[in-house]
Amino acid sequence: MLEILNKEIISCGRCPRLRQHSAEVAQQKRRAYRDQTYWGLPVPSFGDPAARVLILGLAPGAHGSNRTGRMFTGDRSGDILYKVLYQTGFASHPASVSRQDGLTLHDLYITAAAHCAPPGNKPTPEELRNCRPYFEREMELLPNLKVVVALGKIAFDVYLDILKSRGVITSRAAFVFGHDREYRPAPDQPVLISSYHPSQQNTSTGKLTEKMLTDVFRRAWQAAVP
Repeated sequence: MLEILNKEIISCGRCPRLRQHSAEVAQQKRRAYRDQTYWGLPVPSFGDPAARVLILGLAPGAHGSNRTGRMFTGDRSGDILYKVLYQTGFASHPASVSRQDGLTLHDLYITAAAHCAPPGNKPTPEELRNCRPYFEREMELLPNLKVVVALGKIAFDVYLDILKSRGVITSRAAFVFGHDREYRPAPDQPVLISSYHPSQQNTSTGKLTEKMLTDVFRRAWQAAVP
């Protein structure tokens, strides 16, 4: 069950560097959040167990998900993402500020390539490999899954590595990362859609706009509906 798997994720200790960093950030805090209690643990996945669409992100933000304990909640990435998910029918509210804000997801599940906040937002290859089994089990526990949306190249590469290790694809040459690109790895596999990550760096520079991200999730909806 996904609930049991999430409990395993929260208690995971496979990556001491990431656990230490998450805990240190939770103790030091950012001035704006000094009066808040940080989560400071691996962040569980979140969403609808009957989801047809799965979002694969990179990792929790140090003062976002690592603070709130919910994926893409409490930082600029989540500000644009949840607004778009609300507009495209996947989220019940246009903003996500805490685990207790009542927001729910419809037909969507959100996970990440790494469940702990990494220094500099850069998990090592070994840390990504340590976390990968959780994602593989999630895919098995989502029986209606039709679409995987990879936010950012690292998430895209992690998913392709899984497909190659399982023999679904023999080469990654045909899969080139880009924004709003759609791939069909095999007839019995979910559609893969790649997107720029909704990081503040991408949104503040205009590399990713709200319309561009909306187009991605409209495509995902269309690909998921029979």
